[in-house]
Amino acid sequence: MLIGELASKTRLTTKAIRFYEAQGLLQSPARTAGGYRDYREDAMARISFIRAGQAIGLTLGELREIIAFRDHGQAPCVHVAALLEQKATEVALRIAELVELQETLQELRDRAAHLDPAECPPDSVCHLIWPKLPVSGRP
Repeated sequence: MLIGELASKTRLTTKAIRFYEAQGLLQSPARTAGGYRDYREDAMARISFIRAGQAIGLTLGELREIIAFRDHGQAPCVHVAALLEQKATEVALRIAELVELQETLQELRDRAAHLDPAECPPDSVCHLIWPKLPVSGRP
């Protein structure tokens, strides 16, 4: 199938398909007599896999590693399980960071509700941004 048809069926742009190919995520297709890319039907399944992997936070590099296992005749399950464990740990850490950020923003919002803008020192842009620094610690 030509790249335009593959793009239409996968709802990607032709540029994205060429990018996946350049990144080693899709095998280089055969060419027609006119030089057009002629993708096999399994390219759609590969693109679906790539998009599913991206949706769960895998990078293109990680997906390329997984694909390499399969392309070399090996099941990538152990490698994928390790990646998923790593991603789950990263997400848990990020959630903790976001909860801390949310608490800080709520504290700042509450503080801002009780501040008088006239009391903002002229040498700072906004003293709300430095809520925990002493006045002498401001840049």
